[in-house]
Amino acid sequence: MSASLDQKPFEITITRPDDWHVHLRDGEALERVVAHTAFQFGRAVVMPNLKPPVTTTEQALAYKGRILSALAASNHPDQNKVSSFEPLMTLYLTDTTAPQELERAHAAGVVAVKLYPFGATTNSDSGVTDIRKTYPALEALQRLGMPLLIHAEVTDPSVDLFDREAVFIDKHLVAIRKDFPELKIVIEHITTLEAAQYVQDGDSHLAATITAHHLLYNRNAIFTGGIRPHYYCLPVLKRETHRLALVKAATSGSSKFFLGTDSAPHAAHLKEHASGCAGCYTAFSAMELYAEAFDAVGAMDKLEAFASFNGADFYGLPRNVGKITLRRESCQMPESLAFGNAKLIPLRAGESLQWRFVV
Repeated sequence: MSASLDQKPFEITITRPDDWHVHLRDGEALERVVAHTAFQFGRAVVMPNLKPPVTTTEQALAYKGRILSALAASNHPDQNKVSSFEPLMTLYLTDTTAPQELERAHAAGVVAVKLYPFGATTNSDSGVTDIRKTYPALEALQRLGMPLLIHAEVTDPSVDLFDREAVFIDKHLVAIRKDFPELKIVIEHITTLEAAQYVQDGDSHLAATITAHHLLYNRNAIFTGGIRPHYYCLPVLKRETHRLALVKAATSGSSKFFLGTDSAPHAAHLKEHASGCAGCYTAFSAMELYAEAFDAVGAMDKLEAFASFNGADFYGLPRNVGKITLRRESCQMPESLAFGNAKLIPLRAGESLQWRFVV
């Protein structure tokens, strides 16, 4: 850092961070967004909820090849940094995922498996319908040491939308951890006080990712001045009590919490729709947004561990050796980004950011 924490640093240099949860999509969408993530992060755990989903090792390796090809063709101004980016691949867990497939995936370098409850979020219509059907796969993951990444929400329509994370923990996660005590689990994009406390109280096999938008906003953001679809995500933003709990967890210094943007690109016309898509696009300015959240509570000294160390340590991967610099400097977000024949609206479009990603 270039100044003491008491003086609110003008500039901070940290180890190059990683994004432990991102959506890069495929095809033309992938080509438009992948460099945004690769510029800021050394690695990223890439979600497998494509159409069709990435359920086999062969599909995961082919998808990785398309990501690397898109990066090579990106013509980014800092192509050297972008080209050093490493996509970390995952498989999509289904009711019938075979242990043998997980063994192949592990041998091929696939880093984790993602559990989407059926119907929980974007492209989850191939997701798990009954968690007990996945027990042979979970046993294999435990044996292999591969993390299980969970979108931890029940999909029972009788459960209130804002309670679905807490109910999933009580109804499913407690049982999974009891039955597979050595299974490494990441609760993705936690949104509630209950989830933060559950992870903090858990053992070393349990961790969680937290997004920038859940650190910065509560559910009022969706409705301020009318319906604001670009703040709509799943799990949905919650009450201020929960946002404050997430900030406390992220800035606590606990190694159990780490950065996962859940950045999810959707064409503007599909977000601004009678049945708009869920997802916030934050990859374009991810570290600036996280810096703002940490700076707001005087915790810039905790940002490096959260963004650069904790996730790598949990996954058993080496920490990055490069550096990035963030500067406290107002900058304007673009109104939109190119997205093929459509537009992509990033979070905070047209507004000011308090921090700038320098290098």
